[in-house]
Amino acid sequence: PPALAPSGWTAVAGWAITIAGALALAFVIARLTVAFPAASGPTGFVERAFGRVPSFMIGWAYWVSVWTANVTLAVASVSFLSLFAPAIGDHMAISTIALIWLVTAINWQGARAAGRFQIVTLAIKLIPLVTIVVLIPIAFGRSEPVTITPFPAEGLSLTAVSGSAILTLWALLGFESASVAADKVANPTVTIPRATIIATLAPGLLYLIVCSAIALMLPAAAVATSEAPFALFAETYWGHGPAVWIAAFAAVSALGALNGWTLIQAEQPARLAEQGLLPAWFAKTNRHGTPAAALLLSSAIATVCVILNSSKSTAEMFTFMAILSTSVTLWLYLACAAAALRLRVAIPVALAGLAYAIWTLWGAGIGVSAMSLILMVAGLPLYIWTRLSAPAGGEEAPVA
Repeated sequence: PPALAPSGWTAVAGWAITIAGALALAFVIARLTVAFPAASGPTGFVERAFGRVPSFMIGWAYWVSVWTANVTLAVASVSFLSLFAPAIGDHMAISTIALIWLVTAINWQGARAAGRFQIVTLAIKLIPLVTIVVLIPIAFGRSEPVTITPFPAEGLSLTAVSGSAILTLWALLGFESASVAADKVANPTVTIPRATIIATLAPGLLYLIVCSAIALMLPAAAVATSEAPFALFAETYWGHGPAVWIAAFAAVSALGALNGWTLIQAEQPARLAEQGLLPAWFAKTNRHGTPAAALLLSSAIATVCVILNSSKSTAEMFTFMAILSTSVTLWLYLACAAAALRLRVAIPVALAGLAYAIWTLWGAGIGVSAMSLILMVAGLPLYIWTRLSAPAGGEEAPVA
């Protein structure tokens, strides 16, 4: 909300378009999963359609997007926690790094441990969101009038809507992640498509209501400078005491999202290693079944990323990393839509998803989109080294 607050009704339009575009992409990934259940997720779909090099580039880009997302989520959680302990906010970099490694330790115990933690944080996460939904009609039922941000007289700018769409998509990233961990899911051809669609539509509608209320029912300047906009809404329309609890629940929400992405930051490079696209040691697991080396390396890179950006404010770091992570992930979405067209799967919806991905990349701006493309290409030397060092006569190196 702080990043979207100045956009007002433009952000609402961005949410609507984002939900429609994300649903199209989610449907495409779900159909590809059913058509090619052994493909091991998005990189497998791209390899079937375009070959190994594009598959590696997309898989590498996705891995980059995951650890950049983890930095963003850890920053968000620290931001909320700083309301209770200001010292945490005063040492943001150290606190963010500590949070990253705390969740890394949880995921070291395996997917089942991470899943149990995820269920608890999800239940807590719903509390602030549902609270905002309940407070909306209560606010309009009070004697004091609610001031709504007026609709711009000049209408909405397509360029401005596109710019807000990149941030709204950030909130929905991850609907593809079920297909990445397909080998850890029971009945994947049914479970993964169902989870993919529900994980896009349900949060999308909930976020549309909640974030629109914050953007339109509170002063934009107050939201833009708030460390905890959900708590600000609760304080405005309920009271200070409940607002403190809302901030605590929001911190747990960010922590839960960080936990889920930490699972993926280990699984994604492991999938690439199993395809022979990364060195085999990325796929080596500990006794809990966790790709241990991939997990530790990902968290180490995220730690370096925090250190390099420690001079930025909380809001600046969050916005920059969120846009970068979303832009990198968009290349994966674009590639999946193109793969569906090449493989003749869900062609009309794939065309819509492809158009949406290109439009959102444009909205991110040439600078961020170019940086995401550079990050994607940067992994090619590692791919070449992996192929040159692979045992003769095999497509992939053996996995211990």
